[in-house]
Amino acid sequence: MTIRIVDTADVSEEATIGEGSSVWHLAQIREHAVLGRNCIIGRGAYIGEGVEMGDNCKIQNYALVYEPARLADGVFIGPAAVLTNDLYPRAINPDGTQKSASDWDHVGVTLERGSSVGARAVCVAPVTIGEWATVAAGAVVTKDVPPHALVAGVPARRIGWVGFAGAKLEDIGDGRWRCPMTDDVFEECDSTIRKVDA
Repeated sequence: MTIRIVDTADVSEEATIGEGSSVWHLAQIREHAVLGRNCIIGRGAYIGEGVEMGDNCKIQNYALVYEPARLADGVFIGPAAVLTNDLYPRAINPDGTQKSASDWDHVGVTLERGSSVGARAVCVAPVTIGEWATVAAGAVVTKDVPPHALVAGVPARRIGWVGFAGAKLEDIGDGRWRCPMTDDVFEECDSTIRKVDA
């Protein structure tokens, strides 16, 4: 498997790009970023210094993934979504001097296996998006998202559950939920859901 990097992409020589990955037009990947195997970085996307991505991640056009974000295997970031990295953003210090890299602490967003962030959503660090969770397009996430949760709005709130296929689960009663795509059945437990035998 080969790595495909188009000639208009800006990829640091100090970045690590996994086998089978593709980096498209005008994307930028900064120093010490690590991308796993079979990742796709869309047009104009930004991957910050030291960002770590697992295998089979897909970063859509113009998404901004600021350091020190951590993405597990199979994470999807939609077009123009933003993962922030500053709790108290300011261009200057209280004394009026311009802030430098040493004047603030980076905080990151963590995305667990199979999670998805929709188009133009913003994840305000530090937050964790749980396994297989989905952040709806345009949402602003300010708190951790449990595994399999579907969150939407500003600020984002849970509006349902999603299964492994990403579809909103149907309530079948008694704290049980069914995926309309796979027929998998889940039950609520410990502030999330888990797959059970039907």
